Amino acid sequence: MTEKITKQYFTYGDSPNVQLLESGLELGPITIAYETLGQLNGAKDNAILICHALTGDSHVAGQYCDDPPDTPPGWWNFMVGPGKGIDTDRYFVICCNVLGSCMGSTGPASINPATDKPYGLDFPMVTIGDMVDSQKQLLNHLGIRQLYSVIGGSVGGMQVLEWCVRYPEMVRSAIPIATTMRHSALAIAFNEVARQAIMADPSWNKGSYYEGSGPHHGLAVARMIGHVTYLSDEAMRKKFGRQLQNKEDFSFNFGGDFQVESYLRYQGSKFVKRFDANSVLYLTKAADYFDLKNVENTVESLNDLSHKQSKFLVISYTSDWLYPTYQARELVQALKRSRQDVSFCEIEADCGHDAFLIEDSRLTNLIRGFLDGLATA
Repeated sequence: MTEKITKQYFTYGDSPNVQLLESGLELGPITIAYETLGQLNGAKDNAILICHALTGDSHVAGQYCDDPPDTPPGWWNFMVGPGKGIDTDRYFVICCNVLGSCMGSTGPASINPATDKPYGLDFPMVTIGDMVDSQKQLLNHLGIRQLYSVIGGSVGGMQVLEWCVRYPEMVRSAIPIATTMRHSALAIAFNEVARQAIMADPSWNKGSYYEGSGPHHGLAVARMIGHVTYLSDEAMRKKFGRQLQNKEDFSFNFGGDFQVESYLRYQGSKFVKRFDANSVLYLTKAADYFDLKNVENTVESLNDLSHKQSKFLVISYTSDWLYPTYQARELVQALKRSRQDVSFCEIEADCGHDAFLIEDSRLTNLIRGFLDGLATA
């Protein structure tokens, strides 16, 4: 059975109670789009916060109440729901759209109250920490003082780690998946190429494109670049190889001969229809800035967790070359040095970084077992 859900909105930070960002700038009012599944119990101690990846959204599972029956459900529907790995018959699941996005939460495409026009590049730079602070505001609003678990993959995993550092007293357990404590030079390089593709589009207009057509070509190329990093060599070999797209021979032009070319172009054009180019700039920069290793109080913050009953399950994938397993092992070692109760699993999979978004009973059973174990701990 697929749960029926409704997108909800929480607004805070009206003047003078604006949010102070890590950059030193202020932002307000702020609206956070979020969705919930399951029921919050009387003690309010069965809440699980799920953090989405870079260009994801709050629609983690289920279907909207007014959706036709054949509408695809949320992005982690195989994991979240009644009787599933994250069982909404037992847990109250919350998923927020991150600050800086364009899927309901305040971001560069939102209306700036000072000008009555979209922020564009007047939107202040935000960090993973700023995103977590906005999520904390929502939990305060919901009356939740402790989370049964915080779970997320990729950039969502960065948010999980930031939660553990900023608000350790609220985190009973954490499951960071396919993530890292900091971006490598390679990851930063891919993000920069994607940003340059957007900014080189003449229609970007220095971020002020909301009354025009927008940088559709640049945004599509940026998505194509990103999509390559989410796959793996083996996955692309199996899926495409060197197969031609509806052709028996080369065309000897630039129309796109290979199936993989057609696939990437399709992914780019589909992305343009749902996402804002400026949000890509801001969110990729926030991911690049994230660096637990260079935060002076990180070790002390992790050590401060030593008296808490927090538990960690760190998960990586063998074919993830964007955030390879060695980075997950570095995280595990840091957690062990801070005397945390940490389990680690590397899942063998050939589908690359996006493996956690693909239905897999091994991942489901890992998460179910970990959450069940907390109840008996």
